[in-house]
Amino acid sequence: MKNLFKSVITAITIIFSLSTQAQTKSPKLENSLLWEVSGNGLSKPSYLYGTIHMICSADYFLSEKTKKALASSNKLVLEIDLSDPKQLTDMQQMAMGKEPLSKTLGAQDVLKLDNILQKKTGMTIEQVDSYSLFTIMSLVMMKSFGCNDLKFYEMNFIETAKQRKLPIIGLETVKEQMDMFGKAYSDTEMIKMLEEFNKEETDKLVATYKEENINSLYDIITDEKIINEETKKAILDNRNQNWLITIPEIIKKGNAFIAVGSAHLAGESGVINLLRKAGYNVKPIMN
Repeated sequence: MKNLFKSVITAITIIFSLSTQAQTKSPKLENSLLWEVSGNGLSKPSYLYGTIHMICSADYFLSEKTKKALASSNKLVLEIDLSDPKQLTDMQQMAMGKEPLSKTLGAQDVLKLDNILQKKTGMTIEQVDSYSLFTIMSLVMMKSFGCNDLKFYEMNFIETAKQRKLPIIGLETVKEQMDMFGKAYSDTEMIKMLEEFNKEETDKLVATYKEENINSLYDIITDEKIINEETKKAILDNRNQNWLITIPEIIKKGNAFIAVGSAHLAGESGVINLLRKAGYNVKPIMN
């Protein structure tokens, strides 16, 4: 369960992504997970990298271009600094529900959740009654990968940063992220999304990620079948805007390796486009 707690937050960013691809009007970008950020007064370039957060060991990859970019950076920037003991403590506390799910959910939602759990994890609601819905969503998401040896990009980046004694910076806190997701979705909506998780859709997501196709990743995650415009603004656009207040100050003080969920890169309000609008040169590193 310790590994589950560590994965609760990192899983949330992609648990809204399992659906069919939609067409969007967002600017199309080259297929690359790694982007160089320069200009606008920067003395050295920084790097922006899109992660899938978790992936089976057999599918895990880290290109030489990415290793080189990380090696040349003097700080690591993540959505949340999971090396901070306080953030891990907050994560563990929020993984537990304030009250049992059997008391906070309506009878119909309890029955539906129990059926989903038995079908997708072999567990019953009685076994997870004390956990939050976010913890259960993380568990179901992990199960949808169909392997027992998941690897986590952020945790690997943190280990590299620790070995090099690099500072690690979080763009937001566990509490901020959990509060945001709690406001974006009702319990009923989250349970409905749990029904969509399956290995076939996760395999499709992983294949798209391995192609470094950030446009399709964005399209998948913003499909109108699973996310409306208001929710998209809450879980993607608004956060991207908030990060664009913090990122310029970070990269002005030295070159950074910034790793965030790949869905945050593309789109009209994506981090790449926002950095360009702010005056930076942002170009893909292809090899």
